[in-house]
Amino acid sequence: MALRDELLKSIWHAFSALDVDKSGKVSKSQLKVLSHNLYTVLNIPHDPVALEEHFKDDDEGPVSNQGYMPYLNKFILAKATDNFNRQDFNKMCWTLCFRKNFGQNQLQISNDDAFKIWCIFNFLSEDRYPLIIVTEEIEYFLRKLTEAMGGSWVEERFEDYKLQLNSNQQCLNAWELINLVGSGQFSKGMDHQTLSMGINEVYQELILDVLKQGYMMKKGHKRKNWTERWFVLKPNTISYYVGEDLAEKKGDILLDENCSVEPLQDKEGKKCLFLIKSSQKSFEISASDKKKKQEWIQAVQTCVTLLRQGRPAPHREARQKRREVRLKQQAEQEELELRMSELQMANEAKQRELENMRKALEEAAANAAEEEKRRLQTQTDLQDRYRRDLEREKMVREQIEKNLAEKSTELEQYLQRVRELEEMYRQLEYALEDERNARQDEETLRKLQTRLLEEEAKKRAELEEIHLQQKQAISVTVAEKEELEKERLAKESALQAAMAQLEQLEHERQGALAQYEVRDGVMSAKGQQKVTNWGLAAFSEAELSLREKQWQEMKNQATQAQ
Repeated sequence: MALRDELLKSIWHAFSALDVDKSGKVSKSQLKVLSHNLYTVLNIPHDPVALEEHFKDDDEGPVSNQGYMPYLNKFILAKATDNFNRQDFNKMCWTLCFRKNFGQNQLQISNDDAFKIWCIFNFLSEDRYPLIIVTEEIEYFLRKLTEAMGGSWVEERFEDYKLQLNSNQQCLNAWELINLVGSGQFSKGMDHQTLSMGINEVYQELILDVLKQGYMMKKGHKRKNWTERWFVLKPNTISYYVGEDLAEKKGDILLDENCSVEPLQDKEGKKCLFLIKSSQKSFEISASDKKKKQEWIQAVQTCVTLLRQGRPAPHREARQKRREVRLKQQAEQEELELRMSELQMANEAKQRELENMRKALEEAAANAAEEEKRRLQTQTDLQDRYRRDLEREKMVREQIEKNLAEKSTELEQYLQRVRELEEMYRQLEYALEDERNARQDEETLRKLQTRLLEEEAKKRAELEEIHLQQKQAISVTVAEKEELEKERLAKESALQAAMAQLEQLEHERQGALAQYEVRDGVMSAKGQQKVTNWGLAAFSEAELSLREKQWQEMKNQATQAQ
C-alpha cells in the first residue's frame, strides 16, 4: 500500500467524524484544526499562509470532501515521508472518530483493543470509499485472531455468518467489524485478556510489521556476558528490549541485503546458538530450544531474502496478492455479467420480435375471422332476402292467377293492366338509363378502388396461407349456396309464362339495385357497408329502403290493375 493511500484512509475517518450532519461537508474552522494536527503528527513544516489562503473566511459555506482533497494532496500528503510515528498519527485520527461511532456497551474489548482493530480494518479494507472490508479479508483477520488466541478455527460458524452477511451487504465497515469482534461471536470460551492479547498479536504483525518476537539470550560486545532480552523482528530491523512491555529499548540490529545468519556450535555453557552478521557488527544469540533457534534463523533469512528481492513483508505481499486475485475475479465477473447482459438483451429483442410476429398473426387471424363472419352474415342475409322475395312473388302470382280466373271476361281491365305494365316497363327503362349513367360514375370509382385493392393485395398475400385453411370451410358454404341457387332456379322456372316479362323486369331491377348498392357502399365513409352477390352495396341504407318502397308500390299498383 502506498504511503498516501495508507494515510488517506485514517484521514477519511477523521473527516467523516467531523461531518456531524452527514452532508458531506465540514466547517472551515474544523478543517483548519485537522490540518494543523496533521502537520504536527506527520512532522511536516507548518505552512500557515497556505492554510489561511485555502480556508478564507470570505468563502461561503463549509467545505466538501472534494473541496478539501486538493489542499490535502498538495500541502500534506505530497510532503509526508516515513519519518513520523504511525501510531501517533492513527491515535489522532482515532480520537476524532471513535466517540461518534464506538460504544463499549456489552462489548468484551477495551478502547485500546478497538483502536487496534480499527487500524487492522484500515490495513485490510479496500481502496475505495466509503471504506469497507470484504468477506475474504474478514475471514483472514478472524483466522489470524483465532490462531493468536490459541483456539481452533470453526469453518461452519463463519460460513453461517457469511450467509447472514451475504443476505445484507457482503461487507462490513470499521465499526461493524469492531462490534463483531467485541461481541465474542468468534471467541467463545475465551476470556477478555486472551482476546486482548490475540488482538495485540495480530496488530503487531499486520500494522507494526512484527514478524517474530520472543525472549532470547544475547552476548554483550564489551563485557561478553549473556543477558536475556526481548527481541522483535521486523522486515529491516531486529530490536531488543529489557522486557516484553517494550518500555526500555536496548538497541537495534539493522538488516540489509548483505546480512547473513548462521548456526553456531554450543559453547560457554550456552546451547542453541546462532550468529547474525550485519554490515556493522555481529551478534551471538542463544535461543531457548532448537525449535526456537531454527524458527529465528528461518525468519531472519526470510527478511534478508525479501530485502534482496525488494519485496514487502509477507503479510503485505499476501494482502496485495489477495487484492489482485479479487480484482481479476471482479474483472472476469464484470465481463461475464456484460456478456450475460448482451445475451439477455439479444434474447429479449428476439422475444419481442417473436411476440410482435405472434400478435401480427393473431391480428391477421382475427381480421380474417371477422371478414369471414361478415361474409357469412351477408350471404345469410341475401338468402333470407331471396327467400322473402320468392315468397312475395309466389303470393303475387297466386293473387294474379286468382284475379285472372275471376275476371277473365273483363278484357278491358286486362288491357288496361297491360298498358299499366307497359308504362311500368317504360319507367323501368328510364331507371335503367339512369343506372347506365350511374355505372359510368361507378367505373371511375372502380378504378380508384382497383388501386386500393392492389395495395391491399400485398397485405392479403401475408394472409394467403391462413385463407387456404379457410377455403375448405368456404367451399362447403359455396356448395350449400349452389344447392339453394338450384332450388331457387327450379322454383323460378315454375312460374307461368304470363309472368316472364315481369320476372325479366324484376331480374333487371335486382341487378341494377345491386350495382347501386355497390356504388353507394364505396362512396359511403361512415355508414354500415352491405355486401350482395354482386359485391359491395351500391346504395346506402336509406336509399335502398326508398327504392324497395317504390318497387313495392309499383307492384301493388300492377296487382290492383289486374
